[in-house]
Amino acid sequence: MRERGFTIVEILVVIAIISLLMGILLPALGAVREEGKSVVCLNNLRQMVFAADVYTNDNDGFYPLAGFMDYDNMSQQREWDFFRSFENGQIKDCTPGFLWQGKGLMAIQQCPSFKGSSNSEGDPYTGYNYNASYIGGILVRVGGVQQGNASSKNSELRNPSGCVIFGDGQFTLGANKYMRSPKAGKLDRDFDDGYRYAGAQGYRHLGRTNAGFCDGRAATVREIFTDTYNKKILDEYNSQNRIKAGFLSADNSAYDLE
Repeated sequence: MRERGFTIVEILVVIAIISLLMGILLPALGAVREEGKSVVCLNNLRQMVFAADVYTNDNDGFYPLAGFMDYDNMSQQREWDFFRSFENGQIKDCTPGFLWQGKGLMAIQQCPSFKGSSNSEGDPYTGYNYNASYIGGILVRVGGVQQGNASSKNSELRNPSGCVIFGDGQFTLGANKYMRSPKAGKLDRDFDDGYRYAGAQGYRHLGRTNAGFCDGRAATVREIFTDTYNKKILDEYNSQNRIKAGFLSADNSAYDLE
């Protein structure tokens, strides 16, 4: 007696059921995978906040510089995350920056959910920015004269749990490593407010962003704010991109020392 096989209709029904299940399960699996990346990102940020605390203990309470631009010696560029040396206009070497006091695992500075490039030539890892409006100062040396702003001291903090120090950076040209508050901050004396949007946060973890705070914790933030100088450019970016960019507070309260 011949065994009865599957009919074409039955096969098509099975295929339709499998396709339906895949349509349901794949987005869920993608969300779980992204949650895992967010956990890794939060751990990276905690290590960065810890490194900043170690730095203040070793340097009379001062936080690391965000950058030192030595225009008298263009063969070296020193920033909070990396020190880069150049030879004949090409990257020669890249080592851990001010934050790490020359030591550390540089891969910590790669957000696993960030797929873009760095705004700085030669950075091997990218995705995070440092509060340069209130925490990390930027010094410049030109013609033997040093000018700019030194970093803040930890003794100036009035609300460490509410002051962000590191976070997910993101904008058009990549992850700008200098975080900016939505309005002018304590260390923004020479910063062009028209470009403040470039130092915004990237809400790339399922519509949320991660941030490290001065009290040592790292947390996920849902709320996004876009009111800033030249707000139109930030709004245009958000209308054209799946991953949004914005600020952690409507005013400077999430960034300042108060």
